[in-house]
Amino acid sequence: MIEDIGLRNFFPILLVLFLLGLFIGSFLNVVTVRYNTGRSMVTGRSMCFSCGKTLKWYELVPVISFVLQGGRCHGCKSRISWQYPAVEFLTGMLFALVWVFVPVAQADPLALAYYLIMMALLVAITVYDLKHQIIPDAFVYAFAALALGYFVLNTENFDAILSIPALYTLLAGPFLALPFAALWLVSKGRWIGLGDAKLALGIGWFLGLPLGGSAIILSFWVGAAVGLLLIAASHAHAHITHAKTFSLKSEIPFGPFMILGMLAVLFSGLNVFDLGGLFPMPF
Repeated sequence: MIEDIGLRNFFPILLVLFLLGLFIGSFLNVVTVRYNTGRSMVTGRSMCFSCGKTLKWYELVPVISFVLQGGRCHGCKSRISWQYPAVEFLTGMLFALVWVFVPVAQADPLALAYYLIMMALLVAITVYDLKHQIIPDAFVYAFAALALGYFVLNTENFDAILSIPALYTLLAGPFLALPFAALWLVSKGRWIGLGDAKLALGIGWFLGLPLGGSAIILSFWVGAAVGLLLIAASHAHAHITHAKTFSLKSEIPFGPFMILGMLAVLFSGLNVFDLGGLFPMPF
């Protein structure tokens, strides 16, 4: 696909998408900070949360302003959260990765726009879930609706929607969401949030089967590994400082792990159900 575009066009577009991602990431910071606070997410000047100073345009340049200001407010010198440059850079990288690893995005401008919008939604979901341990319905419903809508609109005709492969994709969303919904129902929300079930619904429609299942399985693997590392690090830190330790009962938002698994599958095509060939049985 790169050969079709030509190297002369490939890298400039890659750079433009990365820069676009930086500015979209800056907007996502505003969205995740202001969402559900009563403040408009599209109007109103940005300000320092410590001194209330209205920020000028040169204090809002993604990543660069943070670096030039040493991570501090230009007025009161209070520290600026690392969330801002991290989200901007992450969004830029995801936009660039879509261009590199999703061939249909290189061939179809509408597909490119679709994948970029989905990346932005996933960043917003991740940031909000990490901060508040909840996935906003507005974000996750938009993600699921776009995933389903894109699939339906890209199906040639109604008969094709009723074909076996298409039905697999249509059922992939509910199939992946059902176990999460069951866990939420049985535990009354103590084990997992209903937002994770809604996210699994969108992942199923976004990736289909078996890739959607691969993303969910991978998210559990990564989540378990990170959880064990956090427990080990917490106990080591507590041994020195006598602080409260992290345990298996501690709450960790699972949505970001689901999204990480989904992105790994999207960009690599990894199918965990094919990994059996890498580990042949000795008999």
